[in-house]
Amino acid sequence: MAFKKAVKGTILAGGGALATVLGLSQFAHYRRKQMSLAYVEAAEFISEPVNREPPSREAQLLTLQNTSEFDVLVIGGGATGCGCALDAVTRGLKTALVERDDFSSGTSSRSTKLIHGGVRYLQKAIMKLDIEQYRMVKEALHERANLLEIAPHLSAPLPIMLPIYKWWQLPYYWVGIKLYDLVAGSNCLKSSYVLSKSRALEHFPMLQKDKLVGAIVYYDGQHNDARMNLAIALTAARYGAATANYMEVMSLLKKKERQEFDVRAKCVINATGPFTDTVRKMDDKCATAICQPSAGVHIVMPGYYSPESMGLLDPATSDGRVIFFLPWQKMTIAGTTDTPTDITQHPIPSEEDINFILNEVRNYLSCDVEVRRGDVLAAWSGIRPLVTDPKSADTQSISRNHVVDISESGLITIAGGKWTTYRSMAEDTIDAAIKSHNLKAGPSRTVGLFLQGGKDWSPTLYIRLVQDYGLESEVAQHLAATYGDKAFEVAKMASVTGKRWPIVGVRLVSEFPYIEAEVKYGIKEYACTAVDMISRRTRLAFLNVQAAEEALPRIVELMGRELNWDDNKKEEELETAKKFLYYEMGYKSRSEQLTDRSEISLLPSDIDRYKKRFHKFDADQKGFITIVDVQRVLESIGVQMDEYTLHEILNEVDLNKNGQVELNEFLQLMSAIQKGRVSGSRLAILMKTAEENLDRRVPIPVDRSCGGLSLISYQTCEIHADNVMYVSHDDTSDCPADPVLRKLWTLCKKQ
Repeated sequence: MAFKKAVKGTILAGGGALATVLGLSQFAHYRRKQMSLAYVEAAEFISEPVNREPPSREAQLLTLQNTSEFDVLVIGGGATGCGCALDAVTRGLKTALVERDDFSSGTSSRSTKLIHGGVRYLQKAIMKLDIEQYRMVKEALHERANLLEIAPHLSAPLPIMLPIYKWWQLPYYWVGIKLYDLVAGSNCLKSSYVLSKSRALEHFPMLQKDKLVGAIVYYDGQHNDARMNLAIALTAARYGAATANYMEVMSLLKKKERQEFDVRAKCVINATGPFTDTVRKMDDKCATAICQPSAGVHIVMPGYYSPESMGLLDPATSDGRVIFFLPWQKMTIAGTTDTPTDITQHPIPSEEDINFILNEVRNYLSCDVEVRRGDVLAAWSGIRPLVTDPKSADTQSISRNHVVDISESGLITIAGGKWTTYRSMAEDTIDAAIKSHNLKAGPSRTVGLFLQGGKDWSPTLYIRLVQDYGLESEVAQHLAATYGDKAFEVAKMASVTGKRWPIVGVRLVSEFPYIEAEVKYGIKEYACTAVDMISRRTRLAFLNVQAAEEALPRIVELMGRELNWDDNKKEEELETAKKFLYYEMGYKSRSEQLTDRSEISLLPSDIDRYKKRFHKFDADQKGFITIVDVQRVLESIGVQMDEYTLHEILNEVDLNKNGQVELNEFLQLMSAIQKGRVSGSRLAILMKTAEENLDRRVPIPVDRSCGGLSLISYQTCEIHADNVMYVSHDDTSDCPADPVLRKLWTLCKKQ
């Protein structure tokens, strides 16, 4: 009976919604025609960029200082602010943009990396008969198609699976997803489809199979958010906008005060995201707050947690939120949370939110896949500038609709919205600026306008990079996907490796395709600090905080050489970047999984086993091991390791920092590994492997690989800091659960 009612309700709701959408289908032809005309307009009416390349930062600063008056001054270098600058300058307005930090340093670089209309917003629009949410979804789907068109190197369609565990949910979600396709109309990326249980597990083998009925797959877009934001800023600069990062607005000065502007403009646009109300209060101290900040936390896990080309959507978490589980940059990204927060320039991901996401992920993955806290490679929190609805009790029900507000003094504020609709938000903002300040300009020209690197990009561009420059295929694909048709300029700057292959392209860290030439090129893209380089020119900090920390010394050295930094400046940059990784990118919460206060929760048999292993190294029964002890054991099995690397390995476990690893610290480590709180302990793997090989005397090298140690038999080997890999390992059983380590364990057992 309940099942019949559910299906009946689904059919009625779906039928009513379907009728509503079909009632709007008469606009489909008009939309298609409008889109094609818009692309023609962008091609015919926009002249070639003023500059072949973006002007240098020094030239931009001079333009800001020497221009008597701009038509438009934009405050804020996020997606919306840069979009406003691009929209204004391509209409022929004299445009400037200033950002107190780096382009995309705030929310715009900390998103879920999706370009989407919002399936959940469409659901709310239908259930609540909310025409505003419907319009927002339709607008976002239009903008999704445009963004995929104008930046094909930075974005691509992504199939997302919605697993079904109850039969009655199948028609319910199918109707909803089909409506999503229908609302998209001609902008639909690919049609959604239903999968049987077996086919769903084929596409997503890590999925929880118990009670699985089937799955629905739909398509949305995915992008590299920080690089997309930067591409918008660089495109605006090429068209003549004076853009400058690290330029903070201290106050707003008005003509009646008879004080000179450092930068004068007829119109000032406030596009500062979560800091919207701060700028509004500079204009009017009595201005009421119009934004309600909400924190969204994301985590990054190894790529083996998800298929390379299929995402996952959890439509109803334990507390009613939505969680995405997506492949991104050969890793897996999971999020997001949605909790009210205070405004801060440096948001920090909380351990509570990280564990919430992990618990939700566990609910959807097979019990064969152990979801471990130690596998969280990076975590971050972004503050969403949601538009306040005074009638709303919580932030989840707040729409992403944007508002354009004009103060009595003429300050124009653009607030709310979402990443996907940055262009339409910018268009509405500049329209308001032109009307309220009597500026002379035509209509928006940004639909179909290619962003930096997109015009001459093709899916096979990377092949030319391999053939013409001798780059590794993986590096060439990365450069093509990051810089588009500008990848050749990066390749020209690449250093010779001194190897037979690749000929050029020295990597910053061995397991990621980022090369040293990108640091030099990043400075041309207005990078000013080491944090800019590890988080927004490259995405190392968002992919693996430990790898980012390893790359930092070389990045600082290269930037120092280009920017003439002295030793004090280099040290300052290094410390600032480490602090950024520690607090804002999840390194702190990761390191806190093993402290001198960590409990030892081991069975007596495990304690005896680990003591035996420890005493293989502590031959003198001192109660601790040092670098000398480890060197002695490794040399006995034919392994040579430099002292610096050994110091790093022991320092990871030396909790009281006295230069030695005590038995208690080792047991704390093994207990944390068993509980899944810690992974990537090189000392644990080295000691386990050395113990198993002491009698056999089999030399083993330790090389970087994708998440594990390569244990291969050689006569002799030398191990250096550059080729030691942090590994994931569960020592709770004889055979590791990790598939890579299981294979290596089997190989080791055969020797």
